Amino acid sequence: MIALSLAEIAAAAGGSVHAATPPCRDASADASPDAPLVPEAVLVPDAVLVDGPVVTDSRAAGPGGLYVARRGEHADGHDYVPDAARAGAVAVLGEHPVALLPAVVVDDVQTAFGRVARRVLDGATAARAARGERLTVVGVTGSSGKTSTKDLLAHVLASAGETVAPVESLNGEIGVPLTVCRVGTSTRFLVAEMGARGIGHVAYLTGIAPPDIGVVLNVGRAHVGEFGGTDNIARAKGELVEALTVDGLAVLNADDPAVLAMAARTRARVVTTGEALGADVRAGSIVLDDAGRPTFTVHASGGAVSVQLGLHGRHHVANALAVVAVALEVGMPLADIAAALATARPASRWRMEVSERADGVTVVNDAYNANPDSMAAALHALRAMGRPQGRAARRTWAVLGQMLELGEAAVAEHAGVGALAAQLGVDRLLAVGPGAAAIADGAEAAGMPPAHLARVPDADAAYELLVRDTHPGDVVLFKSSRDAGLRWLGEKFAQREVGS
Repeated sequence: MIALSLAEIAAAAGGSVHAATPPCRDASADASPDAPLVPEAVLVPDAVLVDGPVVTDSRAAGPGGLYVARRGEHADGHDYVPDAARAGAVAVLGEHPVALLPAVVVDDVQTAFGRVARRVLDGATAARAARGERLTVVGVTGSSGKTSTKDLLAHVLASAGETVAPVESLNGEIGVPLTVCRVGTSTRFLVAEMGARGIGHVAYLTGIAPPDIGVVLNVGRAHVGEFGGTDNIARAKGELVEALTVDGLAVLNADDPAVLAMAARTRARVVTTGEALGADVRAGSIVLDDAGRPTFTVHASGGAVSVQLGLHGRHHVANALAVVAVALEVGMPLADIAAALATARPASRWRMEVSERADGVTVVNDAYNANPDSMAAALHALRAMGRPQGRAARRTWAVLGQMLELGEAAVAEHAGVGALAAQLGVDRLLAVGPGAAAIADGAEAAGMPPAHLARVPDADAAYELLVRDTHPGDVVLFKSSRDAGLRWLGEKFAQREVGS
């Protein structure tokens, strides 16, 4: 983070600076020698300088940092100020004065935090401009693939300059400011993943991190129950390209008609990506290896180059094309982009995370999140891994849990996933939990033999069945929405010692 005084933070946040309230311990002989004391700097709060990490978790606080005290459903962040102070934080952004540390007091911490982040970005941008340098902000949105694409972008752009990108899936009203506040005067690229659960969410995030380049991956059925339909999802995702200036660039997926139509909603230049013949950045000659990792040829204005990914699943081709378009825009040669893509590996947990057990069972843990489109992508990847070219087929298992936030379409969408599993020839289907029962129903209706599928009540029952019935050489996919919890089941199964 760039260094800011409390007065500057207060001005950005629309708040006021308050000295720490009386400390929790006194100078009596009975006071614990380990109890924290009020730092001397709080006697003159405006003199306090924040130049360390900005965090919302007191456990992540560090020297010189700002602790953002949020009120959650189950906890009040103000109660954890002592922990942040012990870790070295020098100030708090909160809703009232606190002991031990000076505070910038505001009415709404979430809104104020976004304003502080924007102040950090503006300061870093101005500092670089004064040196004749540029800080480029890349916004990424879409119904699926945002985190994987963000990770790919961060990896490729890092070879061209200092890059800041979110940890895991920090893509909302708190996650984006946390990422932005890591920007410094040496930052060349900021990658901002932007999620949405309603109209106006992406527009709000672009106010915190105004994009120079906007990437829209797809319009799918994730959160369709909250949005009220895919038209509203497209409207929300398109807010990213609407925020671009005439000097910006919109990177749009030509294979998704709803995304391609967003070209009419932006003032910026448009570059299209995809397998469509008319795409500006196009993939051809796509081949998957035994592990489902794609090799393909990228055709772009800079020529053509072969790309080999270390990521599992054909769907990563579309993600990689978006990365190519961005990297070309910032001046990277096509050959360098291909070389960087080849060295990328999964960076965020539980997203096509592939591990090999000692007994030869392959575990694919893709259960961080799920929607009908990402379920389909995972099932296609499973099929490719189970039917390697030139080698004997491997038995495939799809261990599937509930997809959340689908509204009235939930039963039909779950049944559709099951039907696809049957059509792709998945050998065994395990539907975990009552919310996933329709997956098994759909598979059975599509012709999967009843003996090849099972409905189990919970993860414990699923684990017992898998331990009993899987064999060396099997490929086992775990996929569900995050709150369905199958990522933990996948991790437990992957770590199981043979014979235990």
